[in-house]
Amino acid sequence: MVCVAPPIVVGNDIAEAIEAFSSGNPVMIFDSDFRERETDLLWPAAKATPEIMRRLRKDCGGLLFLAIGDEIGDKFGLPWLQDIHSTPSIVADNPVLGQLITNDLQYDSRSAFTLSLNHRETYTGITDRDRALTTRRFGELAGEVYELSDTEAMEALGKEFRTPGHIPLCRESPGGLSKRQGHTELAVAIARLSGNIPCTIGAEMLDPEGDGALSLQEARKYAEEHGIPMITGNDILESMDMV
Repeated sequence: MVCVAPPIVVGNDIAEAIEAFSSGNPVMIFDSDFRERETDLLWPAAKATPEIMRRLRKDCGGLLFLAIGDEIGDKFGLPWLQDIHSTPSIVADNPVLGQLITNDLQYDSRSAFTLSLNHRETYTGITDRDRALTTRRFGELAGEVYELSDTEAMEALGKEFRTPGHIPLCRESPGGLSKRQGHTELAVAIARLSGNIPCTIGAEMLDPEGDGALSLQEARKYAEEHGIPMITGNDILESMDMV
């Protein structure tokens, strides 16, 4: 079952971020000095528009990704790519996968990536309009199917979407932030805290040259200039301790 947490009341910056996200407005989340040291610009997936996709593409520079709650991934039967690519029978048919094994991530032991999707009504899937349709309908569908059986949910997904596509999905680790404090889990957490379906569209913010993450100072400057609440992973962890 897809669980939508009611909005909660906490203090300071996190309360402002929760209020903004609950109203369909963006937030920015810096993960940690001890992880990727990156800031994401995020919106509720179901609110996606071509203008939002254009903003993510032009202002961020990093990968556009759709972060989904583990229960949504489970409902739709979405596998982690890392598991698919290490399945013995698949590796036997595609030996190169054995050479490309993920065993040297510098920031984690597991990748959150699952399948990439396009909505079936898109053309190439890459335009701002196409990616907005894919994102918005996935976010809406995630909130529509929680009373369906898993088989019915997968059928509903396949009726509207195909893979591969131009929106990569990242699935929350089982246990969420208690097990992994990555961008996926943080993006899902702010959705839950704000009462949204745990399905968030976002992108990493890079420096203008694209050679590294946007500095924390520059990220805070962007947030201030555009009136966007900015929080850290630690802010979210502390707020969840208060729930």
